[in-house]
Amino acid sequence: MNAQYQHTQLIKAEALRLGFMSCGVSKAGFLEEEAPRLERWLNQNRHGQMQYMENHFDKRLNPQLLVDGAQSVISLLLNYYPEQSQVQDTYKISKYAYGQDYHTVIKEKLQQLLDFIQENIGEVHGRAFVDSAPVLDKAWAAKSGLGWIGKNANLITKSVGSFYFIAELIVDLPLAYDAPTTDHCGSCTACLDACPTQAIIAPYVVDGSKCISYYTIELKENIPQEAKGKMDDWIFGCDVCQEVCPWNRFSKPHAEKAFEPHPDLLKMTRKDWQEITIETFQKVFKNSAVKRTKFEGLIRNIDFL
Repeated sequence: MNAQYQHTQLIKAEALRLGFMSCGVSKAGFLEEEAPRLERWLNQNRHGQMQYMENHFDKRLNPQLLVDGAQSVISLLLNYYPEQSQVQDTYKISKYAYGQDYHTVIKEKLQQLLDFIQENIGEVHGRAFVDSAPVLDKAWAAKSGLGWIGKNANLITKSVGSFYFIAELIVDLPLAYDAPTTDHCGSCTACLDACPTQAIIAPYVVDGSKCISYYTIELKENIPQEAKGKMDDWIFGCDVCQEVCPWNRFSKPHAEKAFEPHPDLLKMTRKDWQEITIETFQKVFKNSAVKRTKFEGLIRNIDFL
Protein backbone atom coordinates (compact mmCIF):
# COMPACT_ATOMS: atom_id res chain seq x y z
CA MET A 1 0.00 0.00 0.00
CA ASN A 2 1.61 3.27 -1.05
CA ALA A 3 2.10 6.24 1.26
CA GLN A 4 -0.28 8.53 -0.64
CA TYR A 5 -3.15 6.07 -0.27
CA GLN A 6 -2.35 5.45 3.42
CA HIS A 7 -2.17 9.17 4.16
CA THR A 8 -5.48 9.75 2.37
CA GLN A 9 -7.25 7.00 4.34
CA LEU A 10 -5.84 8.38 7.57
CA ILE A 11 -7.06 11.91 6.78
CA LYS A 12 -10.55 10.73 5.74
CA ALA A 13 -10.96 8.65 8.89
CA GLU A 14 -9.97 11.62 11.08
CA ALA A 15 -12.33 13.93 9.16
CA LEU A 16 -15.24 11.61 9.96
CA ARG A 17 -14.14 11.37 13.60
CA LEU A 18 -14.21 15.18 13.80
CA GLY A 19 -17.84 15.13 12.69
CA PHE A 20 -17.55 15.91 8.99
CA MET A 21 -20.13 14.15 6.83
CA SER A 22 -17.69 13.27 4.09
CA CYS A 23 -14.25 14.03 2.72
CA GLY A 24 -12.89 13.96 -0.83
CA VAL A 25 -9.52 14.83 -2.32
CA SER A 26 -8.55 16.39 -5.64
CA LYS A 27 -5.28 17.44 -7.22
CA ALA A 28 -4.52 21.14 -6.78
CA GLY A 29 -4.24 22.95 -10.09
CA PHE A 30 -5.85 25.53 -12.36
CA LEU A 31 -9.63 25.13 -12.76
CA GLU A 32 -9.75 25.25 -16.55
CA GLU A 33 -13.46 24.53 -17.00
CA GLU A 34 -14.56 27.02 -14.36
CA ALA A 35 -12.43 29.95 -15.63
CA PRO A 36 -14.54 31.01 -18.66
CA ARG A 37 -17.77 30.35 -16.71
CA LEU A 38 -16.72 32.60 -13.82
CA GLU A 39 -15.50 35.30 -16.18
CA ARG A 40 -18.77 35.31 -18.12
CA TRP A 41 -20.83 35.39 -14.89
CA LEU A 42 -18.86 38.40 -13.59
CA ASN A 43 -18.98 40.21 -16.94
CA GLN A 44 -22.77 39.86 -16.95
CA ASN A 45 -22.83 41.43 -13.49
CA ARG A 46 -24.59 38.44 -11.92
CA HIS A 47 -22.79 39.19 -8.65
CA GLY A 48 -24.57 42.52 -8.07
CA GLN A 49 -22.76 44.52 -5.38
CA MET A 50 -20.67 41.57 -4.20
CA GLN A 51 -17.47 43.29 -5.34
CA TYR A 52 -15.35 40.72 -3.52
CA MET A 53 -16.35 38.20 -6.20
CA GLU A 54 -14.28 40.20 -8.71
CA ASN A 55 -11.20 40.30 -6.51
CA HIS A 56 -8.40 37.74 -6.77
CA PHE A 57 -9.79 36.21 -9.97
CA ASP A 58 -6.60 34.18 -10.53
CA LYS A 59 -6.51 32.94 -6.94
CA ARG A 60 -10.11 31.72 -7.22
CA LEU A 61 -9.05 29.46 -10.06
CA ASN A 62 -5.65 28.32 -8.83
CA PRO A 63 -5.06 27.14 -5.24
CA GLN A 64 -1.30 27.15 -5.86
CA LEU A 65 -1.53 30.95 -5.64
CA LEU A 66 -3.03 30.59 -2.16
CA VAL A 67 -0.69 27.94 -0.73
CA ASP A 68 2.91 27.65 -1.89
CA GLY A 69 3.58 24.27 -3.44
CA ALA A 70 -0.07 23.19 -3.06
CA GLN A 71 -0.56 19.59 -4.20
CA SER A 72 -3.97 18.61 -2.85
CA VAL A 73 -7.34 20.13 -2.07
CA ILE A 74 -9.10 18.25 0.74
CA SER A 75 -12.83 19.03 0.51
CA LEU A 76 -15.12 18.46 3.48
CA LEU A 77 -18.87 18.54 4.02
CA LEU A 78 -20.53 19.34 7.34
CA ASN A 79 -24.25 18.65 7.75
CA TYR A 80 -26.47 21.43 9.10
CA TYR A 81 -29.94 20.01 8.41
CA PRO A 82 -31.96 20.70 11.58
CA GLU A 83 -34.21 18.24 13.38
CA GLN A 84 -36.89 20.91 13.91
CA SER A 85 -37.90 23.89 11.82
CA GLN A 86 -39.49 27.23 12.61
CA VAL A 87 -43.21 27.40 13.39
CA GLN A 88 -45.58 27.54 10.42
CA ASP A 89 -46.63 30.88 8.93
CA THR A 90 -43.79 33.04 10.24
CA TYR A 91 -40.91 35.03 8.78
CA LYS A 92 -38.18 32.62 7.75
CA ILE A 93 -34.42 32.41 8.06
CA SER A 94 -32.17 29.93 6.27
CA LYS A 95 -31.62 26.66 8.10
CA TYR A 96 -27.85 27.15 7.99
CA ALA A 97 -28.21 30.16 10.32
CA TYR A 98 -30.24 28.43 13.06
CA GLY A 99 -27.22 27.77 15.29
CA GLN A 100 -23.77 29.23 15.83
CA ASP A 101 -21.94 30.88 12.95
CA TYR A 102 -20.55 28.03 10.86
CA HIS A 103 -17.32 29.91 10.08
CA THR A 104 -16.05 29.54 13.64
CA VAL A 105 -17.35 25.98 14.12
CA ILE A 106 -15.76 24.67 10.91
CA LYS A 107 -12.52 26.69 11.22
CA GLU A 108 -11.88 24.94 14.54
CA LYS A 109 -12.47 21.48 13.05
CA LEU A 110 -10.22 22.26 10.06
CA GLN A 111 -7.45 23.40 12.38
CA GLN A 112 -7.76 20.14 14.32
CA LEU A 113 -7.54 18.19 11.07
CA LEU A 114 -4.45 20.12 9.97
CA ASP A 115 -2.84 19.56 13.38
CA PHE A 116 -3.60 15.84 13.06
CA ILE A 117 -1.99 15.72 9.59
CA GLN A 118 1.14 17.47 10.87
CA GLU A 119 1.40 15.20 13.91
CA ASN A 120 0.78 11.94 12.06
CA ILE A 121 2.26 12.52 8.61
CA GLY A 122 5.00 15.08 9.12
CA GLU A 123 5.87 18.58 8.01
CA VAL A 124 2.86 19.55 5.92
CA HIS A 125 1.98 23.13 5.14
CA GLY A 126 -1.58 24.15 4.43
CA ARG A 127 -4.42 26.57 4.91
CA ALA A 128 -8.01 26.16 5.99
CA PHE A 129 -10.81 27.80 4.01
CA VAL A 130 -14.45 28.34 5.01
CA ASP A 131 -16.04 30.88 2.72
CA SER A 132 -13.30 33.21 3.87
CA ALA A 133 -11.02 33.43 0.86
CA PRO A 134 -11.28 33.23 -2.92
CA VAL A 135 -11.83 29.46 -3.23
CA LEU A 136 -14.48 27.92 -5.51
CA ASP A 137 -15.53 25.40 -2.88
CA LYS A 138 -18.37 23.78 -4.86
CA ALA A 139 -16.08 23.21 -7.86
CA TRP A 140 -13.46 21.52 -5.67
CA ALA A 141 -16.03 19.40 -3.85
CA ALA A 142 -17.43 18.25 -7.20
CA LYS A 143 -13.94 17.48 -8.52
CA SER A 144 -13.30 15.31 -5.48
CA GLY A 145 -16.46 13.27 -6.00
CA LEU A 146 -18.52 14.62 -3.09
CA GLY A 147 -21.48 15.49 -5.32
CA TRP A 148 -22.42 17.30 -8.49
CA ILE A 149 -23.29 20.96 -9.00
CA GLY A 150 -27.03 21.02 -9.60
CA LYS A 151 -29.27 23.27 -11.66
CA ASN A 152 -29.64 25.54 -8.60
CA ALA A 153 -25.81 25.89 -8.52
CA ASN A 154 -25.63 24.02 -5.18
CA LEU A 155 -23.57 20.91 -4.61
CA ILE A 156 -25.96 17.94 -4.43
CA THR A 157 -25.23 14.46 -3.10
CA LYS A 158 -27.45 11.45 -3.81
CA SER A 159 -27.39 10.08 -0.28
CA VAL A 160 -27.91 13.32 1.69
CA GLY A 161 -29.09 16.14 -0.60
CA SER A 162 -27.53 19.58 -0.17
CA PHE A 163 -28.06 20.96 3.36
CA TYR A 164 -24.39 21.03 4.31
CA PHE A 165 -21.45 23.41 4.46
CA ILE A 166 -18.40 22.97 2.24
CA ALA A 167 -14.87 23.70 3.44
CA GLU A 168 -11.31 22.95 2.30
CA LEU A 169 -7.80 22.33 3.45
CA ILE A 170 -5.25 23.11 0.76
CA VAL A 171 -2.00 21.31 1.53
CA ASP A 172 1.42 20.76 -0.01
CA LEU A 173 1.06 16.98 0.41
CA PRO A 174 0.45 14.62 -2.52
CA LEU A 175 -2.50 12.29 -1.85
CA ALA A 176 -4.66 9.67 -3.59
CA TYR A 177 -7.21 11.60 -5.64
CA ASP A 178 -10.94 10.91 -6.02
CA ALA A 179 -12.87 11.02 -9.29
CA PRO A 180 -15.84 13.31 -9.94
CA THR A 181 -19.34 11.83 -9.76
CA THR A 182 -22.03 12.20 -12.45
CA ASP A 183 -24.89 14.70 -12.64
CA HIS A 184 -28.23 13.34 -11.41
CA CYS A 185 -30.52 16.33 -11.97
CA GLY A 186 -31.94 14.72 -15.12
CA SER A 187 -34.92 16.55 -16.61
CA CYS A 188 -36.02 17.95 -13.21
CA THR A 189 -36.61 21.72 -13.11
CA ALA A 190 -38.14 21.96 -9.61
CA CYS A 191 -35.65 24.60 -8.45
CA LEU A 192 -36.07 26.80 -11.53
CA ASP A 193 -39.86 26.60 -11.27
CA ALA A 194 -39.96 27.36 -7.53
CA CYS A 195 -37.46 30.24 -7.22
CA PRO A 196 -39.60 33.16 -5.97
CA THR A 197 -37.57 35.82 -7.80
CA GLN A 198 -36.62 33.74 -10.88
CA ALA A 199 -32.97 34.10 -9.90
CA ILE A 200 -32.14 30.75 -11.54
CA ILE A 201 -32.16 32.18 -15.03
CA ALA A 202 -31.18 28.92 -16.77
CA PRO A 203 -30.21 25.44 -15.59
CA TYR A 204 -26.93 25.77 -13.62
CA VAL A 205 -26.94 29.60 -13.88
CA VAL A 206 -27.98 31.75 -10.91
CA ASP A 207 -28.20 35.52 -11.16
CA GLY A 208 -26.82 36.28 -7.70
CA SER A 209 -28.09 39.86 -7.89
CA LYS A 210 -31.72 38.60 -7.96
CA CYS A 211 -31.40 35.98 -5.24
CA ILE A 212 -33.32 36.47 -1.96
CA SER A 213 -30.16 35.54 -0.04
CA TYR A 214 -28.39 38.43 -1.78
CA TYR A 215 -31.23 40.87 -1.06
CA THR A 216 -31.47 39.94 2.63
CA ILE A 217 -27.77 39.55 3.48
CA GLU A 218 -25.34 41.04 0.95
CA LEU A 219 -27.26 44.07 -0.29
CA LYS A 220 -26.56 47.02 1.97
CA GLU A 221 -29.00 49.49 0.43
CA ASN A 222 -32.75 49.18 -0.09
CA ILE A 223 -34.15 46.00 -1.59
CA PRO A 224 -35.34 46.82 -5.15
CA GLN A 225 -39.09 47.36 -5.55
CA GLU A 226 -39.23 44.68 -8.25
CA ALA A 227 -38.78 42.12 -5.46
CA LYS A 228 -41.89 43.36 -3.62
CA GLY A 229 -44.34 40.52 -3.08
CA LYS A 230 -41.77 37.92 -4.19
CA MET A 231 -39.79 37.44 -0.97
CA ASP A 232 -41.88 34.50 0.22
CA ASP A 233 -41.49 35.65 3.88
CA TRP A 234 -37.69 35.17 3.89
CA ILE A 235 -35.87 37.70 6.07
CA PHE A 236 -32.40 36.09 6.13
CA GLY A 237 -31.29 33.86 3.27
CA CYS A 238 -33.59 31.53 1.35
CA ASP A 239 -33.88 27.73 1.17
CA VAL A 240 -36.55 27.37 -1.53
CA CYS A 241 -34.35 25.86 -4.26
CA GLN A 242 -33.07 23.31 -1.74
CA GLU A 243 -36.45 22.55 -0.14
CA VAL A 244 -37.99 21.61 -3.51
CA CYS A 245 -35.01 19.51 -4.64
CA PRO A 246 -36.05 15.83 -4.67
CA TRP A 247 -32.62 14.76 -3.40
CA ASN A 248 -33.24 16.58 -0.13
CA ARG A 249 -35.78 13.91 0.81
CA PHE A 250 -32.67 12.10 2.01
CA SER A 251 -31.44 14.87 4.35
CA LYS A 252 -30.78 13.59 7.86
CA PRO A 253 -30.61 15.75 11.02
CA HIS A 254 -27.11 16.87 12.01
CA ALA A 255 -25.42 15.87 15.27
CA GLU A 256 -23.48 19.12 15.77
CA LYS A 257 -24.35 20.72 19.14
CA ALA A 258 -23.11 24.13 17.98
CA PHE A 259 -25.79 24.15 15.23
CA GLU A 260 -28.69 23.70 17.65
CA PRO A 261 -30.98 26.75 17.43
CA HIS A 262 -31.64 29.10 20.31
CA PRO A 263 -34.88 27.71 21.86
CA ASP A 264 -36.68 31.04 21.30
CA LEU A 265 -35.92 31.13 17.57
CA LEU A 266 -38.14 28.26 16.47
CA LYS A 267 -41.13 29.63 18.41
CA MET A 268 -41.01 33.18 17.02
CA THR A 269 -44.25 34.23 15.32
CA ARG A 270 -44.72 37.05 12.82
CA LYS A 271 -45.73 39.32 15.71
CA ASP A 272 -42.53 38.40 17.61
CA TRP A 273 -40.42 39.27 14.55
CA GLN A 274 -42.27 42.55 13.99
CA GLU A 275 -41.70 43.56 17.61
CA ILE A 276 -38.12 42.30 17.91
CA THR A 277 -35.85 44.52 20.00
CA ILE A 278 -32.09 44.91 19.81
CA GLU A 279 -31.85 43.00 23.13
CA THR A 280 -33.78 40.01 21.76
CA PHE A 281 -31.76 40.12 18.55
CA GLN A 282 -28.49 40.02 20.50
CA LYS A 283 -29.72 37.20 22.75
CA VAL A 284 -31.22 34.92 20.08
CA PHE A 285 -28.50 35.52 17.48
CA LYS A 286 -25.54 35.92 19.84
CA ASN A 287 -23.09 33.77 17.83
CA SER A 288 -25.21 33.35 14.71
CA ALA A 289 -24.52 34.14 11.06
CA VAL A 290 -27.68 36.31 11.22
CA LYS A 291 -25.52 38.99 12.84
CA ARG A 292 -24.04 39.59 9.38
CA THR A 293 -27.13 41.49 8.36
CA LYS A 294 -27.10 43.49 11.65
CA PHE A 295 -30.24 44.46 13.57
CA GLU A 296 -31.00 47.35 11.18
CA GLY A 297 -30.68 45.05 8.17
CA LEU A 298 -33.07 42.51 9.69
CA ILE A 299 -35.62 45.26 10.42
CA ARG A 300 -35.26 46.52 6.82
CA ASN A 301 -35.95 42.97 5.56
CA ILE A 302 -39.02 42.56 7.79
CA ASP A 303 -40.38 46.01 6.87
CA PHE A 304 -39.93 45.29 3.14
CA LEU A 305 -42.36 42.37 3.37
